[in-house]
Amino acid sequence: MGVSWTVQACPPAGVSAEDLRVAAQAAANAVVLQMSGWEPASDLSRFNRAKAGTWHDLPADFAAVVDRALHWAGESDGAFDPTIGRLTDLWGFGPAGPRAEPPAGRELDGLWSQSGWTRLERRGDALLQPGGLDLDLSGIAKGFGVDAILRALQALGVRHALVEIGGELRGLGVQPDGQPWWVEIESPPGLTAPEPVVVALHRLSLATSGDYRRFRMDSGRRRSHTLDPRTGQPVEAAAASVSVLAETCMDADALCTVLIVLGPDAGMTWGTEHGVAAYWQLRDGGERMTPAFATMLED
Repeated sequence: MGVSWTVQACPPAGVSAEDLRVAAQAAANAVVLQMSGWEPASDLSRFNRAKAGTWHDLPADFAAVVDRALHWAGESDGAFDPTIGRLTDLWGFGPAGPRAEPPAGRELDGLWSQSGWTRLERRGDALLQPGGLDLDLSGIAKGFGVDAILRALQALGVRHALVEIGGELRGLGVQPDGQPWWVEIESPPGLTAPEPVVVALHRLSLATSGDYRRFRMDSGRRRSHTLDPRTGQPVEAAAASVSVLAETCMDADALCTVLIVLGPDAGMTWGTEHGVAAYWQLRDGGERMTPAFATMLED
């Protein structure tokens, strides 16, 4: 996935730290082999190379992630879209690598017109390649990977753990001293939150999206690696980052993408309507939070 992972866990009797490491690595490897656009032999890459009009049986986990991605695509009216792989490459943020100049004109319009989650068709566990459609699950698969690792640890009898992949986290139980798994929400470089926001991850996940790690500069304009599927353009918003608390890390990951695309104004409205616990850090130094997030802080 191009990022590191960490696991803090209390192994039950008869289970070693090496047992936990092997289980975590195996779970992460399975996600990569199914859903990575950077792995040429992955199920996702094979689907993207497939001929138009062909149906492809998906592994159970891959199918579950696609179905959840399509759920959030529908709920957000396309602010989340798992079919923008070619656009991601076009802007230099995908497996094809960076490019010197931003795309424009027919090149951009042509690929944008081929994208669109409504072109995907499901039949049982099979997915149709309608032609010219590249899946990009980078906005949801990393969160699913966190969930998958935690499930692998639970299968070994682990009841207390904190799992992290590239800054996406999910907690279970408590630390050895009985304290919750306390996690401080990171402030983007150059910004300082009025007060550090610290959350306890007990049966909760935390994911954050922003433009301060991966971006490009074009003629003095910061271009986020997150694309707005509705325009085919990188997001340009007042929010430096948005963090989401949810039960599963897969949902937290996807919801971050939805909200960073919608921006703090429309995102606040949408997040409030959908009961999302979200926290924005704005470029002007301000912050916003949905009622669901504020309630969690009070609790």
